[in-house]
Amino acid sequence: MVAPSYAELVNAPKALLHDHLDGGLRPATIVELAAEIGHELPETDPDALGRWFSAAADSGSLERYLETFGHTVAVMQTKAALRRVAAECALDLALDGVVYAEVRYAPEQHLENGLTLAEVVEAVLEGFAEGTAQAAAQDRTIRIGCLLTAMRHAARSMEIAELAVAYRDAGVVGFDIAGAEAGYPPTRHLDAFEYLQRENFHFTIHAGEAFGLPSIWQAIQWCGADRLGHGVRIVDDITGEHGRRQLGRLAAYVRDKRIPLELCPSSNVQTGAAASIAEHPIGLLRDLRFRVTVNTDNRLMSGTSMSREMALLVEAFGYGWPELQWFTINAMKSAFIPFDERLAIINDVIKPAYAKLIGTA
Repeated sequence: MVAPSYAELVNAPKALLHDHLDGGLRPATIVELAAEIGHELPETDPDALGRWFSAAADSGSLERYLETFGHTVAVMQTKAALRRVAAECALDLALDGVVYAEVRYAPEQHLENGLTLAEVVEAVLEGFAEGTAQAAAQDRTIRIGCLLTAMRHAARSMEIAELAVAYRDAGVVGFDIAGAEAGYPPTRHLDAFEYLQRENFHFTIHAGEAFGLPSIWQAIQWCGADRLGHGVRIVDDITGEHGRRQLGRLAAYVRDKRIPLELCPSSNVQTGAAASIAEHPIGLLRDLRFRVTVNTDNRLMSGTSMSREMALLVEAFGYGWPELQWFTINAMKSAFIPFDERLAIINDVIKPAYAKLIGTA
């Protein structure tokens, strides 16, 4: 079997469920926006700044990784900046062959210049619409859903949950909580999750990345998460050698219930959740047929894209088009848009494209 080339990977349709808006800015955009507001950066050359972000994030510590967002969030405090960043995000993903994406951000982090939460959401949605139109002009089609994130160390989760529901028909498809896991369990936000369930609204929870099985258990059994943001530490509940794996009660439940895992290989290595791509649990979890999806997390900090993540998996595990199609369909099955829309993208876009790729492999 001939391994897919990078150019082929770029052109293959991909679905992305876990991507942070404030973790995917173009370095050149950061430099320009920072100059406009007088924000001091560690580097003012775009190429050097891009390298700085990757190096700063490559520490093996989730807390250190999260510190890099101070610079990106700082330049995203006006309507114009938010629109620009969102438009560039949509276009960049589309040019990388992403046909469906859910991009998340925390509205509460963009209020320093006096914007309201609603103004933040509307500016981002306008930017996504602009970027989608720009992509279409270049013969690239992308459908973007927006996730509103609440910070787990703060106390605005109910307010953000209500905001997400208020904009559910305008492009917001789900809710999330993010931030350092240790010391900030998802159960602190139980009222928000119960509200979302009453409203029949979808949500995912960052869990099982830096913290272990208790975080995953709480996200699922206490909070009712539809998906797990990362969830990579579910492997701690799997024992035994190759061919004789034994799933613990929680791992078996996650697999049996087909709870999607939003795995982010490069990011997981950077934050210490995995030792290397070759040792990333994605290989084991795929072999055991968990609902595994491949994601970018933060394209700037990881210096990555969906095509690059797939290329890394091809190199590390010898995957070909059948496996990449499986990951892609898993993501579309797990998306927060209506079933008929998911099915249309799978049947009309993904399957025909991969059938051609598999047929010529």
